[in-house]
Amino acid sequence: MLFDSHAHLNAEQYKDDLEEVIERARTEGVSNMLIVGFDRPTITRAMQLVEEYDFLYASVGWHPVDAVDMTDEDFAWLEELAAHPKVVALGEMGLDYHWDKSPKDIQKEVFRKQIELAKRVNLPIIIHNREATKDIVDILKESGAKEVGGIMHCFGGSIETARECMNMNFYISFGGPVTFKNARGVKEVAAQIPLDRLLIETDCPYLTPHPFRGKRNEPSYVKLVAEELANLHHITYKELADKTTANAKKLFGID
Repeated sequence: MLFDSHAHLNAEQYKDDLEEVIERARTEGVSNMLIVGFDRPTITRAMQLVEEYDFLYASVGWHPVDAVDMTDEDFAWLEELAAHPKVVALGEMGLDYHWDKSPKDIQKEVFRKQIELAKRVNLPIIIHNREATKDIVDILKESGAKEVGGIMHCFGGSIETARECMNMNFYISFGGPVTFKNARGVKEVAAQIPLDRLLIETDCPYLTPHPFRGKRNEPSYVKLVAEELANLHHITYKELADKTTANAKKLFGID
């Protein structure tokens, strides 16, 4: 069985065929999916989905690109939702220096506030990092994020950064890019992550794995990520599937 640890089935791209997408995932052996909400509309939809499907779980947080829009009411709402039994993580949160919608200082403030919330409610955090590795690692260290740990989502950094994060109780998650033929660096790093710190994800509808690159991603394709990681680790597909599923359930506190 497979656990897609980061999916956006709450996205507009699935409004016409969500049931078929979920059915394909189940047919391919995807037992569970974490639906990630990152603003008002996506969080609201994520909560609707986890109420409807018993094998779906939610993560709720505020995306760094939209940090400038976050209000005190939004933050209070996150804290309220954190008590819901199907909310098993906070995020995605972090820093994104690619887009310039939200000033860096505001992104950092919102990131730190969410880490403090995670510590209060004792939930792991899901980290979004785009062109901001040093600042993210520094903030995780300064904020004591090791207390709750979490996931470095769709990891694309160095093995040194991965080790720093694993030392802070974080899992390293890989998605579609690890299957790309030209992604030698990502493959080299993925091969060195200990199996007890490894997770798989799609980040669907984005980052579709080979050979479907360029098309809409969906949770059934997490199987392609698992196959690639099994090859890189020289283990069977079943071993990789079992281990990453056990890792996700352990992190999220799912029996």
